[in-house]
Amino acid sequence: MDTIQTDKAAVESERDVAARDRFIHERASAVLTAESAAILDARSRLGDSFTAAVRTILECRGRVCVTGVGKAGLIGAKIQATFASTGTLAYGLHPVEALHGDLGMIHGDDVVIALSKSGSSELVELLPRLKDLGCTVILLTSDPDSAAAKHADHILHLGTVEEACPLQLAPSSSTASMLALGDALALTVMELKNVDREQYASYHPGGALGRYLMTAREIMRTGADCPKVHVTERLEACHAAILAAPCRAGAAVIVDDTDRLVGFVTHGDFFRLLYRKDWSGDADIADIMTRSPKFVRADDRANKAMVTMKRYAIDELPVLDEHDRVVGMIDIQDLINRGF
Repeated sequence: MDTIQTDKAAVESERDVAARDRFIHERASAVLTAESAAILDARSRLGDSFTAAVRTILECRGRVCVTGVGKAGLIGAKIQATFASTGTLAYGLHPVEALHGDLGMIHGDDVVIALSKSGSSELVELLPRLKDLGCTVILLTSDPDSAAAKHADHILHLGTVEEACPLQLAPSSSTASMLALGDALALTVMELKNVDREQYASYHPGGALGRYLMTAREIMRTGADCPKVHVTERLEACHAAILAAPCRAGAAVIVDDTDRLVGFVTHGDFFRLLYRKDWSGDADIADIMTRSPKFVRADDRANKAMVTMKRYAIDELPVLDEHDRVVGMIDIQDLINRGF
C-alpha cells in the first residue's frame, strides 16, 4: 500500500513540474510577444517627426543630451552610449540632478532626447528650462498630449503601450519600445554620417572588436626590437643582432640596400645548422636565410598575421610598407599579449 501511494505522489509531482514548466514557457512567450508588439507599434508610427528628429541630430552643433527618470532613465543611458559609440557626441543627464546644479553642463546648441512614458515626470519641470537655453527637445512618450510634450519640438509617439508585466505596472513593453526607437535614431544617424569600420573601431579599442580591427602597424615591433641585418653580413652578425634586441627576439629580418625584404632568419635556422655535418661554425646569411618569407603589410589586420602564423606554424612575421620596405616585425607573443 505504501508503495502505491509513493508511486502516485511521484506521478503527481511530475505532473506539477511539467505544468510549471509549461507555464514558464508560456509566460516568457507572452512577455516577448507583448514587447515585440510594442516595438512594431512604434515602427508603424514612424513619420515626419522621426525624420525631423534625425535631421536635428545631424545638424546639431553641440552634443546630444539624453535624459529620463527611473527605468526610462536607464534605457536613456543605453541610448546615450549607443550614440557615443557610433560617432555622435552624447552625454547623460539626470533630470533631478539637473534641477540641482547639473543644468550648467548643458549648452544651447545641444539637442535633448527626453524619455517619459507618461510625459508627467520630473521632465515637466526641466524641459522649459532647456528650451529657455535654446536646446531642441526630442521626446519619446506614449502621451503626445502630456505636459512634457508641450515643451518638445519633436514627439516620437510610442503608442498606447500594454506592459508585459502581469500587473500592468512594471515598465517592460514601454522600455523595450523606447530602447528600439532610440537605437533607430542612433543607427540611422550613424549611417547618414558614413561611419565606417575603422571609425567605429577607434571608439572601441578594447575587447574582441578592437582586436579584430587592430592593424599590424599597431602591434608590430620596431627599431631595436626588430633585428634587421644586411644580406651581405655573416651569420655571426645576425645572431648578435637577435641577442641585442631589448625585447626577446626569435628572428631577424634580412634586407638589401633599400631596406627591402630579401630573407628571414629564425632561431630554428640556427638549431638546424647545429645538426649539419658540413657546418664549420659560421656562414653567409644569404646561404642560410629563408628566401621569399611570409609577411604582412603594415595596414593589414593583425588578425591576418595571426592566421598566417597559425597556418604556416611560424612564430615571427616581417611587416612591410607598400614599397616592400621592412617597417617592423610581429612576434607570436605580441599577439598573445594582446588577447589573440
